[in-house]
Amino acid sequence: MPSSTQSHARSHALLLLQKLLNLRDSASPFTLVIDTLEQSGKPVVREFLSRAKVAKSKIIFVSFATPKKPADADVFVKARCKSAETLHTEILSHYPPGTAGHAHKVLLMIDELNALSSRAPSSSLAFFLSSLVAPGVSLVGLYHGDVPLALRPPQSSSLSEHDPHPLAVLTHLATAVLRAASLRHAVERRRAAARSRPEPAWGLAEGREGVLVGLGSGSGSGASPGLVLDMELRRKSGRAVAERFVLVPAAAATARRGSGKAEPSSSSSQVYLLSDHPAFRTDPDDEGGQGEGDGDVETTFSLGLTEKQRRDREGVVLPYFDAQQDAGAGEGGRILYEMGREDDFDDEEDEI
Repeated sequence: MPSSTQSHARSHALLLLQKLLNLRDSASPFTLVIDTLEQSGKPVVREFLSRAKVAKSKIIFVSFATPKKPADADVFVKARCKSAETLHTEILSHYPPGTAGHAHKVLLMIDELNALSSRAPSSSLAFFLSSLVAPGVSLVGLYHGDVPLALRPPQSSSLSEHDPHPLAVLTHLATAVLRAASLRHAVERRRAAARSRPEPAWGLAEGREGVLVGLGSGSGSGASPGLVLDMELRRKSGRAVAERFVLVPAAAATARRGSGKAEPSSSSSQVYLLSDHPAFRTDPDDEGGQGEGDGDVETTFSLGLTEKQRRDREGVVLPYFDAQQDAGAGEGGRILYEMGREDDFDDEEDEI
């Protein structure tokens, strides 16, 4: 059984993620979602949008790669082929008055930060994102970690080779970082580690020509119903809270319960700790039972003793027991030694 401290830490981590997804209490002004080719971050984006819609928050969707307006978005801003100044002015024009009040919460969603990072230097990127954050506004941006940035040549922009990478700037600015990973791949890595086998690789990590996405990725047909979320939440005190979760989107959760029998109120997503997943869960009975008795160890032969063997063992008189009896008290220590044929007796030594 986990201790009370561990149970409190697990409950606290789940509460922090729920507050982050529900945009409660200004848990994170800027949340960065990082995905890869193996696992898309769009389910996390849809989770933010659906929860903001339930909370009746105003949703401003800034599109760099999304052609159509999402169903949950209130305002759809097309950002492609627009300068940073024009885009900044258009986004701020949709902010409601009195944004600092609880009745006017705003979710600003940017579907792709790669395009914005490739055409602006790191300093301009930091200033642009910081100027969008305001009281009552929660900024969520998606960054594709495996997509290389098409940086402009230095002669046509103010980019410098000494500037930090845009991803490093984004992770530094973000108050919360969510990294999406494939659940099936995490389970396979866990099984390989349990059998002391090399860690498997998929997609680009395989190093095979022409392979971009591995089997069982979060974007393929054989994907798992959930995905792994690595959360890193930076508190106001500077302390970071890191935990791994499993997010099962609403559609997948409804399919698991049975779409024909699921109630509308139960068609919500599921969030739980990765350690609670069946593939990562450890049985406390197995851990506590080791070392308690000889008969608990599973072997091909018996390690225990019969009752007769225990009685015989207790009846054995060990040699040093004679020196502890009263008859030998006061005589001092004695060395009992029998010389062999190979021993060389020295007359000058003390007699034994």
